Amino acid sequence: MTTNRPLRRALVSIYHKEGIEVLAEAFRNAGTEVVSTGSTAARLAELGVDVTEVSEVTGFPECLDGRVKTLDPHIHAGILADMTNPDHAAQLESFGIRPFDLVVVNLYPFADTVRSGAGEADIVEKIDIGGPSMVRGAAKNSATVAVVTDPADYALVAERVANGEGFSLEERRWLAGKAFAHTGAYDATIAEWTTRHWTKPASIADSQRALAGDDQPYAVEARKEEQFPAAYTRTWNREHILRYGENPHQLAALYTDPLNTRGFAHAEQLGGKPMSYNNYVDADAAWRAVWDFAPQIAVAVVKHNNPCGLAIGETVAEAHLKAHACDPMSAYGGVIAANATVTLEMAENVRPIFTEVIVAPDYEPEALALLQAKKKNLRILKVAEPPTSKFQFRQIDGGLLVQSTDLIDAVGDRPDAWKLVSGDAADDATLKDLEFAWRACRCVKSNAILIAKDEATVGIGMGQVNRVDSANLAVERANTLDDGRNRTNGAVAASDAFFPFADGAEILIDAGVRAIVQPGGSIRDEEVFEAARKANVTMYVTGTRHFFH
Repeated sequence: MTTNRPLRRALVSIYHKEGIEVLAEAFRNAGTEVVSTGSTAARLAELGVDVTEVSEVTGFPECLDGRVKTLDPHIHAGILADMTNPDHAAQLESFGIRPFDLVVVNLYPFADTVRSGAGEADIVEKIDIGGPSMVRGAAKNSATVAVVTDPADYALVAERVANGEGFSLEERRWLAGKAFAHTGAYDATIAEWTTRHWTKPASIADSQRALAGDDQPYAVEARKEEQFPAAYTRTWNREHILRYGENPHQLAALYTDPLNTRGFAHAEQLGGKPMSYNNYVDADAAWRAVWDFAPQIAVAVVKHNNPCGLAIGETVAEAHLKAHACDPMSAYGGVIAANATVTLEMAENVRPIFTEVIVAPDYEPEALALLQAKKKNLRILKVAEPPTSKFQFRQIDGGLLVQSTDLIDAVGDRPDAWKLVSGDAADDATLKDLEFAWRACRCVKSNAILIAKDEATVGIGMGQVNRVDSANLAVERANTLDDGRNRTNGAVAASDAFFPFADGAEILIDAGVRAIVQPGGSIRDEEVFEAARKANVTMYVTGTRHFFH
């Protein structure tokens, strides 16, 4: 037995009218009875459809500036009546209410209104009430009602109206699933906005503390709960389907925050091939790295989500040359990020280097023209604003880890808060290099050891399972990648976490490093400090760690 139900009576209420012409033609030719609201009814009438206004069905006019139109039993009973249930059918008949076979709805543009910069009153007015109620009602009643929220499905609906087949139960269930996803995302967007803008008032926080007896552990937990609610509600809009994921056999797509038009995900591409999954990962890492040094001019060269060069310069071209010099071999096929406008001089230096992506806040016209003309495949990205993400996400099987973004903003990130545990206090030049090394170490995968000189990296050891291997790798890279020149002698070093034994620090000391900054906190700190004292090497501890797994 067929489960198809012809689409003889339709309820249509849409904010965005694009594509409605195809529905109107089908309704008109099939003689479909159409009930509609306000501007939708007017548009359908213009297209020749015989439309019944909702107010004629409800016997009550639209009111409260349109806030109440469809919230009426004459509408919702017609949506929610399961016509396979004889009792439902009998009740409708007794009330004089006719059922709907099709509900076509799209919602007020809440996210668009937020992105437009509108004020709170206008944003609140775009919180749709009647629309989601109709969609959810029709989706719940997919036993007998087809619900359509996606304009991409209008042509399919028109075909089923025209041939009289309607939709099968299986098809109605699929449409209902899409509808629930639509309202779910809509409500999640509203929840995200209200969480940001309607924060807990001090009066409620004070009351809760009083009720808890001003218990200190409670106060700490309450602050955490404000940042991490019991249900984490977010939604993302699909922006692009990517060619493939991390590897060619993996599928991938880019999703963006519906309330945000800025940020790296919204980069303006000014040239080159389409971005890949790995391009996004590497370029985002490079983009975040250079802003750790603002307002100083910085350039990062990143490969496989790790920096192979980072530097500060008086000009962006100088910063790029210093960053590239750290590891020219690994820079091949890498990503370059700058936190300042790319100049013609920098573009000329980039030109001979095979580079996948370059990202910057802007480009001099001559620089952009050169890169576009001479490097056809180079993906050229323009991102107007620095990173602003306050939270980071990582999916695990069956769950999601959420944490506040690791920024260079802890007390221990300031050199004036560091504790000198060995050697003489660093002079100004050495202290500048140490601060550079400490900031640069934040974006290197743990275990991280970074060697720097003249506010540029000269050796980076990253991603090793022990700190000794990272120290050896940093020294080896420093002294083998620049025609064998010894770049560790007189340099400084940073470690993203404490040295568990003295051996890691001793590798750096033996290589000629004159100063080291590290978090401290090991049970063998004194052994590490003593190794530095024995060699008369300056060592500072920060009390702050920057793991990056």
